[in-house]
Amino acid sequence: MTRSQIVSIAEKIIEMFYHDFDEKDPFKILISTILSQRTRDENTLVASQNLFSKYPNVESLAKAKPEEIYDLIKPSGMYRQKAERIIEVSKIILEKYNGKVPSDLDELLKLPGVGRKTANIVLFQGFSIPAIAVDTHVHRISNRLGFVKTKTPEQTEEELSKVLPKRLWGPINVAMVNFGRNICLPRNPRCEKCPFSKECKYHNSAVD
Repeated sequence: MTRSQIVSIAEKIIEMFYHDFDEKDPFKILISTILSQRTRDENTLVASQNLFSKYPNVESLAKAKPEEIYDLIKPSGMYRQKAERIIEVSKIILEKYNGKVPSDLDELLKLPGVGRKTANIVLFQGFSIPAIAVDTHVHRISNRLGFVKTKTPEQTEEELSKVLPKRLWGPINVAMVNFGRNICLPRNPRCEKCPFSKECKYHNSAVD
């Protein structure tokens, strides 16, 4: 698949499956993304709303004790571990960064519980900085379509950054997540409903 074909398909995926986010506060985006680890979106939403209704900013959350937020974030699962983590992150941001979430990838990666996916989500959604957040959906779909041929999300991020223009880096995550949840499923993908089946490496190899 040529670079122009990859860009064209990526643009169509974004056009069909991307949606913007109402939340623009980098701190709330960071904490919500940590809460989202290993849980469903609807659980993250409930936990985030519960948490921010009582602790709306970094100052208040940094002063909280883990046991005080257990019940608030319990819907997200692994609530004891996540409570410890988000309070620790809040304290670091307050003390080291004067209450402001850093807008630098390397600084974000220094925060406990923050990997490249979380950091890149914060950069794009919180600061409008081009960044490719690669989760299981982006990794799977990029390989299935033939955009990349990689073994790890880190490799996928690196290869996508070479073929996609920066204007697509941020939106491609949200679009592929929605695409992956509705059509390009991990198991039994709905290829008959996919608008890209003719170009898809995975589908064509299965048909052959």
